[in-house]
Amino acid sequence: MPNVTSDGVSIHYEVKGQGSPVLLLAGLAGVGASWGPQIDLFAEHHQVIVPDHRGTGASGHTARAMTITQHALDMARVIEAVGCGPVHAVGSSTGGAIAQWLAIHHRELLRSATIVSSIARADAFYRRQFDMRRRMLTDSGLRASTEANALFLFDPRFMREHPEQVQAWVNATVAGTFEREISFARIDMIVGHDAFDELPSIATPTLVLVGERDFCAPPYFSAELAERIPGAEFAILDGGHFIFLEKPGLLHDTVEAFIARHER
Repeated sequence: MPNVTSDGVSIHYEVKGQGSPVLLLAGLAGVGASWGPQIDLFAEHHQVIVPDHRGTGASGHTARAMTITQHALDMARVIEAVGCGPVHAVGSSTGGAIAQWLAIHHRELLRSATIVSSIARADAFYRRQFDMRRRMLTDSGLRASTEANALFLFDPRFMREHPEQVQAWVNATVAGTFEREISFARIDMIVGHDAFDELPSIATPTLVLVGERDFCAPPYFSAELAERIPGAEFAILDGGHFIFLEKPGLLHDTVEAFIARHER
């Protein structure tokens, strides 16, 4: 199992496929495998690097240094360990925040950045949402909290048409490892993320994507990102926050076309 040590913490990653490198950065769950079908789709034409964030999956389970800044440093160590840089970074939600920080402070390691369903800075809506998620974990437990989270992480249309897939996600999430200290540290991490003032310094070719029915990180967050990143491309797609699971072909094809324009 490939691992690299970053700031004293073991960071696990998997590598699949051949071609130009694509780094897939997971959302709040932090586990690389949560990208689901995207891994195989990108691996058809790329060397895909899929890390587990610190505190999650097969990486070291610690709440120490749980910040987007540190996660970007961790991912820089992964890129260096694989020896494949510069990479095309594709990040969803929390992973999109990490991609922002890589583009701001580690731009030499990136060919392009795709930011999906993410934010530049939390606002009152976002803080209230995550305060409730934290309270649900405390007051109602993991299953009830996860069942509630599904209501705004998935597109309502997808839930209507594929309730079994949504329930499978809930069941898999509940069956995973839950460590309260780490989970709360990760919530604090994404709520505390703030790259707003530094976004205009990004020189990396950037694509910003969001599902039109994303309740968790509504489209206005992505519009804000695209407005502040020089030359960023922006698209609103048919889906919700988990568009990479709901519409795997649409998300992949949109990103693949962008990557093809920025190969070098």
